[in-house]
Amino acid sequence: MRIPTRFLAAASIAALSLFAGSAMAQEKLIIGTEGAYPPFNNLEADGSLVGFDIDIAKALCEEMKVTCEFVTQDWDGIIPALQAKKFDAIIASMSITPERLEKVDFSKKYYNTPPAVAVPKDSAITDVAGLAGKTIGAQSSTTHANYAEKHMADSELKLYPTADEYKLDLEGGRVDAVVDDIVVLSEWLKTDAGACCKILTPLPVDVEINGEGAGIAVRKGETELADKFTAAIAAIRENGKYAEINKKYFDFDVYGE
Repeated sequence: MRIPTRFLAAASIAALSLFAGSAMAQEKLIIGTEGAYPPFNNLEADGSLVGFDIDIAKALCEEMKVTCEFVTQDWDGIIPALQAKKFDAIIASMSITPERLEKVDFSKKYYNTPPAVAVPKDSAITDVAGLAGKTIGAQSSTTHANYAEKHMADSELKLYPTADEYKLDLEGGRVDAVVDDIVVLSEWLKTDAGACCKILTPLPVDVEINGEGAGIAVRKGETELADKFTAAIAAIRENGKYAEINKKYFDFDVYGE
């Protein structure tokens, strides 16, 4: 996904300090996220981070009994920043794909939703075949951009640093359609800004491109940390915390199959 963007500013906020009174020193983890991908993660005007990714991260940190701090990072540089040890893990709706597994290790998924296409409400496009010769917007360096490049080769692909920017161009008629996660698009369509548009269709998942769902990325070789996140995901699924967070944002189980 991304290029340097005016929407993101480096920010860090204390997320948890649940065991501050303990005599035992607490482990601290720095979590990298994007902050421009609602409803999963978004940096508010007051500097606070909100969204499903953020609430899940806080629940996982609590389960792991660690103190966590968040840092925002442009998407294009988020894996290099992890590798440079600017943070310890990425919790930012990052799909587990073969290409990314060459660079980082992952926990098991914490959610899995399909891609979709959105178009203006008055669009004459009625199906995916109708996208041939049209201009499609997508966020750069994302699985959705890769999907469009592979499966919509007859269309012109226009890439954007953030999802916010392609939404503005779809609303303004500067692109004919956009591709992204169906939840991201559906939530946007519920807003005043998204009233312009509609979901054309969900897209079949291409596992080679879309991966196995969104996981938590850690530096290559740090499998112990990845396994701790995996165990914590299983624990919050079991104890009901995941369902509580899920219900806050969605009316279906975003975990997927």
